[in-house]
Amino acid sequence: MKYTILDCYTDEPSGLGVPPYLGTYPRYLAGKFGKVDYITIDDLRLHEIYKSKRKNEAKTNIKIYNTTNQDIGRILKETKVLLVNLGVHTPGKYLSAVPGTLKEVIPLINELKCKKVLVGPANFGTQLTGGRSSENFNLDGVFDDFIWKIFEDYDELKEYAINGAYIFKKIPRESIVEIETARGCQFGACSFCTEPLKYGRKEQYRDQDDIHLEVKALMKNGAKHIRLGKQSCIFSYKNGEVKEIEKLMRPLAEMKLKTLHVDNVNPNLVNEERAKIFVETCTPGNVAAFGVESFDMKVVIANKLNTKPEIAMRAIRILNKVGAKRGENGLPYLLPGLNLILGLKNEDEESLKINYDSLKEIIDEGLLLRRINIRQVVTLPGTEMEKTGYKYLKKNKTAYFNFRKKVRNDIDRENLKRLVPAGTVLKDVRMEIYDGKTTFGRQMGTYPLVVGINNRLELEKYYNVRVTDYGLRSITGEIVK
Repeated sequence: MKYTILDCYTDEPSGLGVPPYLGTYPRYLAGKFGKVDYITIDDLRLHEIYKSKRKNEAKTNIKIYNTTNQDIGRILKETKVLLVNLGVHTPGKYLSAVPGTLKEVIPLINELKCKKVLVGPANFGTQLTGGRSSENFNLDGVFDDFIWKIFEDYDELKEYAINGAYIFKKIPRESIVEIETARGCQFGACSFCTEPLKYGRKEQYRDQDDIHLEVKALMKNGAKHIRLGKQSCIFSYKNGEVKEIEKLMRPLAEMKLKTLHVDNVNPNLVNEERAKIFVETCTPGNVAAFGVESFDMKVVIANKLNTKPEIAMRAIRILNKVGAKRGENGLPYLLPGLNLILGLKNEDEESLKINYDSLKEIIDEGLLLRRINIRQVVTLPGTEMEKTGYKYLKKNKTAYFNFRKKVRNDIDRENLKRLVPAGTVLKDVRMEIYDGKTTFGRQMGTYPLVVGINNRLELEKYYNVRVTDYGLRSITGEIVK
């Protein structure tokens, strides 16, 4: 049976698989089904929409940037089972990729003469744009089967994770590999979150040896950049036991990866002892993403959010104390990144003021943030927010523009100036896209800074860049010869 994975990319509360990230689903599928073909939604777009022709455009077409340079027509013709990996639960802005939607993908695969299987987060709903409900389609006539659980437990995953590492070789450009350490969430069900729907509240943890073996298998296939991102909180690994976290991280550090970063961190678990382990073992530029969502207590309570404002502030101070030292790539070792969500239950204009004042307090105290992510809530089936809908989003929508503007001008810009002062040299910035005469690039890592260079440079090449100026969420630089 000839299997082909169509990677439309995934983005969920725990786990990112949008290029340059390679998510877990394609690798697990490859491990489960053996020798498979791997193509991307970019491949399918280029083949079906653009008829395999590229235009020499001033602005990079990111819809067809992440192709695999294969004979897509032949692969599709030979395919007997098409595994469509798709689903966005936490939509964001992507520099060099556009995830596939059901609306886009269904017409592109409808006429293919093969069995079609929907895999991934889309089984729980999907939406690429914040502030909207999940895409609503009758999928029974499109897909022959639906797979959410590729494996039942971590014993079953052992073999799949290692055997599926070969998929990495099919990607012709540098990628960051997302590694799973746990599933579930011990802190409950935030109103908007899909994680408890998938796995329940109790966290399940992968053994350290299994993770180490998977990373070694990926390295044998060329991987150099790893992010421990497929979990609700990396600091809570094996119930936050310091010895268990060290047993995970020390051997990974000894592998001398070019990038070793993390993602989600619950501020409740942040203390100096745990933080120091990640500072000592990970590479610089690392981000602990805090799902604060709101600093307004009435919103925190109404949405069962995991973090109280005072706990978030304490965690921000701890990471600044332990992780603000600048590393060899030009960035601090480990800093907090804040997630805020607009449109949650009980939000009002006062909530926006409280959020702004809290961010201003962080800056006024001289603390650093790695980034502030503000997005509009997405209501997905089965979540508490599905019942609430967009009542609060509609009510406060007119106030969002001024709120974002104030945050970007007063907070983000000032934070960037402190984070990377003028003259700072950022090493190994990989150029990704063109926009006219400007080239935009990023370092490989978790939530990397976008750097603009006033010149058309060779894409996929690395440069050292000196910081010269600041945008609202990005920086401008010049090449260091």
